[in-house]
Amino acid sequence: MNTRPAPHGPHDDHDAHHHHGSCGHATERAAVAGDAMARAEADCARRGVRLTPIRRDVLQALYTTHRPLGAYDIADQMARETERRVAPITIYRALEFLLEQGFIHKLETRNAFIACPHAHEPGELVAFLICEACGGVDEVSSPAFGSALARVVAQAGFSPRARVVEIAGICAHCGVRAGRDEAVAEPA
Repeated sequence: MNTRPAPHGPHDDHDAHHHHGSCGHATERAAVAGDAMARAEADCARRGVRLTPIRRDVLQALYTTHRPLGAYDIADQMARETERRVAPITIYRALEFLLEQGFIHKLETRNAFIACPHAHEPGELVAFLICEACGGVDEVSSPAFGSALARVVAQAGFSPRARVVEIAGICAHCGVRAGRDEAVAEPA
């Protein structure tokens, strides 16, 4: 019996051609999850805010995948893991808290969320490299890029609400794999 949920997004069927054991995104996410969760706990204690069980569960759900998740995806995943359904409004409240604390990011173009294992400076520009092949997201920042963008924005007289850049394409891991797959397909 197939217990895998039916695909409902552009990358939900990616397991058929994408083994998580060889995925650079999944490997990196798994490697940082424990430390990032511990840092979130410590940051909350230092700030005098609570990482409640539901907030912790939502953050953990985001660390279990290398792809951005929407609130309903998070609710579905939590229901599979805990066998209890959490109301979407509860998920949205937890997401709001996690955003405010800097533990997650919202990908506006996907209306989805990704865990943030990095300790960013306030106002630091973050760019997301979103792979169209595997759905993985790499998070990068560069002071030089941030300064250049700030100059362009200032010259335009624009007051940004958020400083997030999303770039879609093919990640290095999938690009290498595609080249390897093409080499295998070519006759000798």
